[in-house]
Amino acid sequence: MSETEERAPTPADHEQEGADGSGDGEWIMPLHDSGPPAPPPPAPPFSWPVSTRAPASDEFHHPLDRVTGRLPRRLRIAVDWTVTIVGAIAIVLAIKAWVVNPYRIPSSSMEPTLHCARPAPGCEARFSDRVLANRFIYHFHDPERGDVIVFKTPPAAKAKCGAGGTFVKRIIGLPGERVQMRLRRGAAYVYIDGRRLDEPYIENDRRDIGPAETYRVPLGHYFVMGDNRSQSCDSRVWGSVPRQNVIGKVFMTYWPPQRLSFR
Repeated sequence: MSETEERAPTPADHEQEGADGSGDGEWIMPLHDSGPPAPPPPAPPFSWPVSTRAPASDEFHHPLDRVTGRLPRRLRIAVDWTVTIVGAIAIVLAIKAWVVNPYRIPSSSMEPTLHCARPAPGCEARFSDRVLANRFIYHFHDPERGDVIVFKTPPAAKAKCGAGGTFVKRIIGLPGERVQMRLRRGAAYVYIDGRRLDEPYIENDRRDIGPAETYRVPLGHYFVMGDNRSQSCDSRVWGSVPRQNVIGKVFMTYWPPQRLSFR
């Protein structure tokens, strides 16, 4: 710097001048504010922290992605849909096999408790009732008198009734009991071990007219009858139902909508 060039005064120069009395004593504004620091700006609304870590190559949405994660996208989609459809079908079949199964009432043997559709003989409704049978309840207790059950018919049913397969009837006699049909005023009434059975589900004009018979229910078997006695081919004709033939208990009518009910 040249001798003739003027230099801007600094705070140190002013402090020195004030100390030795050579300065003019004027107050100099400090270059920096010595007060407390300014408060920080308000925090933004709460939000979850966003991770900047790149996902690892082995992280997938579900276990299937571990197998298909490196396949082409279209193939992954096809595999995913296939597994979803197969899984859904498997669940439905499992429910039908072990939990609940639907059935349609094809004949008038259970009228008016369960309707069948006209113009079949004795049917009273436009549509057949469709019911649900609980397939697992009898794993917890034995079938009871009065239960409406779905069962596989013994071989004699097809030979004597002209139909076989799956029937819906009501349990009347339990294993080891004696079931009698006694005639009173031209109508047949059920007696169990000598005592008349109360059957509020039977209308008087639905009772059979005979003949009087006595049946012994074998152990491990059930004596079943239809509520429309005069139109039912049941245990009076082809015998009792083995326990292993019982599929489940009817607990609900779900179709048609106006017949929706539980039992």
